[in-house]
Amino acid sequence: MAVRIRLKRVGKPHKPVYRIVAAHKSHTKGGRVIEVLGQYNPVPNPPLVSIDKDKILNWLKKGATPSKTVEKILKKAQINI
Repeated sequence: MAVRIRLKRVGKPHKPVYRIVAAHKSHTKGGRVIEVLGQYNPVPNPPLVSIDKDKILNWLKKGATPSKTVEKILKKAQINI
C-alpha cells in the first residue's frame, strides 16, 4: 500500500487552510484520507503550523512519502525526514 503525506485544502474561498494528511497515493487530493496529521495555515505572517510529530514519524517509519510541499513544511518545523 503506497501512502503519501500531503496537503488537503479546506477553508473558505480566498482564505485557504490545509490539513496535513496521510492518504493512499491513488486517491484524489480532495478524497478519502487515512489519518489527519496536522494543519497548515499560510495566510498569517508567519504561517501557522500545528503538527502531531509522533504521528508523522510513525507514518514515515511505515514507508509513507511526503509531497514536496509537506517536506518543506516539515523541515521548517524541524522534523527530520
